[in-house]
Amino acid sequence: MKYPPFCDIIVVNFNSTIEEEIKTLSKWVYEGLKKELEQIEESQFRVFMPMPAPIDKIQNRYRWRIIIKGNMTKQANEVLNQCLQAVYQKNLKNTRITIDINPNNML
Repeated sequence: MKYPPFCDIIVVNFNSTIEEEIKTLSKWVYEGLKKELEQIEESQFRVFMPMPAPIDKIQNRYRWRIIIKGNMTKQANEVLNQCLQAVYQKNLKNTRITIDINPNNML
């Protein structure tokens, strides 16, 4: 089943005041991460489609997330950092992105 401690769970969280922006961004990030993480040979990653978080709206901010399962390596860390830099270069004022590795809480 590949659950911790046998692998890592990486959660890419998005929140935004604009629902369409969060859907578009999460799909774009999903496609980029899936492509880049599949090229890492030593560890197999499974990237799940973006979906609304269990509590999908808090204080008028929509919440979406992408869940990734695999073994965290230096190359994977570089891919995730490049993803964050690409999102920040888009200069989106209403949307935030965070990455949490082995989160204590999945809500």
